[in-house]
Amino acid sequence: MKSFSHDIEDYPEGIILNIDKPYRWTSADVIRKIKYAAIRHFGKKKLKVGHAGTLDPLATGVLLVCIGPATKRAEELQKHDKEYVAGVSFGATTPSFDLEKGIDARFPCSHIEKESVEEALKAFIGEQMQVAPLFSAKSVDGVRAYELARKAFKAGEAIPEGLLRAARINISECELLDFRKSAAGQETPEPGRNAAGQEAGGAEKRTEGASFRINVAVDDPELPHAKIRIACSKGTYIRAFARDLGEALGSGAYLNSLCRSRSGAFRVEDALTVEQALSLLSVSSEPER
Repeated sequence: MKSFSHDIEDYPEGIILNIDKPYRWTSADVIRKIKYAAIRHFGKKKLKVGHAGTLDPLATGVLLVCIGPATKRAEELQKHDKEYVAGVSFGATTPSFDLEKGIDARFPCSHIEKESVEEALKAFIGEQMQVAPLFSAKSVDGVRAYELARKAFKAGEAIPEGLLRAARINISECELLDFRKSAAGQETPEPGRNAAGQEAGGAEKRTEGASFRINVAVDDPELPHAKIRIACSKGTYIRAFARDLGEALGSGAYLNSLCRSRSGAFRVEDALTVEQALSLLSVSSEPER
């Protein structure tokens, strides 16, 4: 791949990078890395760099990074519909609705079958009201909801409920891609990774750039597992979708994996790794003449 010119003026509309956000990186981690490289590459200390829609630390997939004038388009890009592929475990819940926190409650799940999941998914198609997870970036009186949730969690206090209002969302497509009564015995892609191909909890080696403050609990392979494709509007929380799906099935549920496969016209199969993006902003490359 050819590096960008060293003159930001050569990009009057700015630059939009479609990056496949690494597992266990925050969106801010990616921006910090790209911004540092872009400032050095273009020689502009006040260069603006931002993203068009955050992704949870334990999620991967399309993260649109805007550089220079393209940051003015961030709000517009965030409004585009999204598509996700979600791994959902049934029969238990976690405080964060994903594996950032460990299982806190268990529920009956022997009645959950492929057919019952497919039937339940039909009710999620269309406009609906959804309450975001408290472990989210939603603002509560000027404070991020996840800050309140994490403070209560660390103090061993009950996480406050009713702080977030329901918001209107739209789910246009909801497709069950796979269902297993148990994920036990499935072959993992690599040692130290779970059935979703992600790093398992514990003392695993973390990739360079991954946040050390992000914990990963261990998924329970004995639980029923589903892989679901969801096409939805801006503002849809897939962790909340998993919570609501579990309740609809008379059980509990949490996300064991999540990939944003599309944001507007940008698809994950076309995305760059962080390393590939940095190579386009290589300060060692010679300026074009």
